[in-house]
Amino acid sequence: MSDIVLGVGASHSTLMNTDWDKVDRLDGAHRFRNGLERARDRLAAAAPDAVVIIGSNHFRGFFLDMMPAITIGVGEVLGAGEAGTPGGPLPADTGLARHLLTSLVGYGFDPAFSLRLTVDHGITHSLQHLLPALDVPIVPVVINMFAPPLPSLRRCHDLGAAIARAVAVDGAGKRVAVIASGGLSHRLPWPKWFDTLSDDDRFLVEAWLNGRGSWGDYEVRRRQIIRAAEPDINPSFDRDFLKLVEQGDLGPVLERSSADIDAAAGNGAQEIRSWIAMLAALGPGARGETLAYAAIPQWLTGMGVAVVEPPTTKETA
Repeated sequence: MSDIVLGVGASHSTLMNTDWDKVDRLDGAHRFRNGLERARDRLAAAAPDAVVIIGSNHFRGFFLDMMPAITIGVGEVLGAGEAGTPGGPLPADTGLARHLLTSLVGYGFDPAFSLRLTVDHGITHSLQHLLPALDVPIVPVVINMFAPPLPSLRRCHDLGAAIARAVAVDGAGKRVAVIASGGLSHRLPWPKWFDTLSDDDRFLVEAWLNGRGSWGDYEVRRRQIIRAAEPDINPSFDRDFLKLVEQGDLGPVLERSSADIDAAAGNGAQEIRSWIAMLAALGPGARGETLAYAAIPQWLTGMGVAVVEPPTTKETA
């Protein structure tokens, strides 16, 4: 059997890569970056043989012509490379990926799979900062978090538990880490695909529908729209959520609807699904430690990073 040895949850923002000079004076930005570095070191100390990374895709690898709820990369994994994030081939553990795919189907899930999966900063930003050498093979699990209807929070929790179950019976004797990429509270200036109100809305939906193979053609205006957005961050929501991560119990949020999360913490907070799945994969009794949190308006996002230890690791320690 294989063991899950560590979980990491980390917010992402490509503005951290492209606009660092605008936040270099802010204690919060340095606090978050230092937290990422501490998580990087904890991950290196855990010495994983493979990393399951759970995140979103921002319409650079998935588009409205086909939007699965859950997708596993079982072959080539390619970084989109936008905004200074890793581009091109990424190391992939195809054996573990195929095992997860088959197991999840057996456990009542219906994930899509890809033999040539393009992932954007919803996956690669965390890899860039937590595994900077890109020297550990990954299994990307991409959850639809931006094109409603979205899988429920409860379903994402069950997905994480099923991933843990599959890892435990894979027979490979690997040390596996689980990274959750995304969140916390933030609101992107993105419309619902069925409810466009402005020229920018219609442009974005056109990009999301027709961008397969040409998403870069839409990138300049996309970035302009995002940079013009007003920040909408809810630190209370973020701190409450991180406290639940520390306690290892996300029960209080699992029955909340997507509409409720949107109203409380913005459409970008739908990415807490990755954290929920990660914590479930660490199992009952897991406990988290928040390494950093800062609300950073320049990045539009409540930026958090935490590590989660499985109960067996703490007992051994």
